[in-house]
Amino acid sequence: MPIPQDKIQKISFQVIKILFTRFESFPEDASNNRNAPFHSAFLNAFADKFDGKVHDIPFFISLSSWFQGLNTTLGQTFFENVAHTLSDGEKREYTSKKLGNLPIARIQKENANTIITNLSTTQNTPNLDNENKNLFINDTIDIVSAIDFSADVFIDDGTQITAIELKSVRPNSGEMRGEKQKILEGKAALYKKFPDRSIRFLIGFPFDPTNATSATGFDKQRFLNSIINMTKYFSSDEVLLASELWDYLAGETSTMEQLLKIINSIATTEFLAKYEFINDHHNKSKNLDLYKQRLKEWNLHSELELVNNDTTIKKIIGSDKNLVKTFNQLVFKDGEYNSNRYNVLSKLLNNAQ
Repeated sequence: MPIPQDKIQKISFQVIKILFTRFESFPEDASNNRNAPFHSAFLNAFADKFDGKVHDIPFFISLSSWFQGLNTTLGQTFFENVAHTLSDGEKREYTSKKLGNLPIARIQKENANTIITNLSTTQNTPNLDNENKNLFINDTIDIVSAIDFSADVFIDDGTQITAIELKSVRPNSGEMRGEKQKILEGKAALYKKFPDRSIRFLIGFPFDPTNATSATGFDKQRFLNSIINMTKYFSSDEVLLASELWDYLAGETSTMEQLLKIINSIATTEFLAKYEFINDHHNKSKNLDLYKQRLKEWNLHSELELVNNDTTIKKIIGSDKNLVKTFNQLVFKDGEYNSNRYNVLSKLLNNAQ
């Protein structure tokens, strides 16, 4: 099943915003990074490796910084927002600064510590069923607070709570023990807070960097083995990888393929030209067919709805100066879709029907 049209549009908004901001910060030259003496000195050792591949070391340093910014944006913003869109989930933080620490039975906390200790000493191997039996306990006598934990994606479908921690594809060494501790106590706390729900707490990776044969394929065991201590603390049942993750979030198949198709339809060398074309209202009268085509290419169905009803909207607005101002606002502001403009004009249409 294809991703619903409204969700495709929301994902497209995310793609457009990220591309716009990254174009703004793209290093056209290295004038702001000429003086990087330590970087340049170390890179001298790799001069033979760069030969024929990198001709401008200062630009290479600037580009590396820019790429790291893109990597951070994808990891902290894009993947999370797309996950929310696909799953109708949200981010939840059960911390002292956010929603507050959840109560947990002391026996649950002690069992979580025992599980971690036994995994650390390799006395036990990860076993999701056995771990859950020791965490999902109804005890109200001795209550303490669970450690701070959050879920990048939190889904409550009425019968099951699913919490997912989204991770970069290369977690830091030693990070797995802490992640497991958080997930163990998080599951126990959610079980206590939502006694009428089944509880799942998973860890998700957006793609498999160890798979060189397919953009969407994955080899879970090989990937898990590539991360230090991953198999020591996590069973494969707790991990969602690449297309497996995106299909789980959407509840459909071929989701990752569709996501890449959405990105590829927008992320072209003509991006800025198309962005400026769409943002210029005069282009509707100059070349309406091309304007509509651009909107379709970028999955901007809301804007296409307004364009198809352009004459009707203008008649409704009449000489109302405030509405004329709203109508003439830009479609995008600093890369972000002007949803307020759409909501006002769309409401006019709906009221007129």
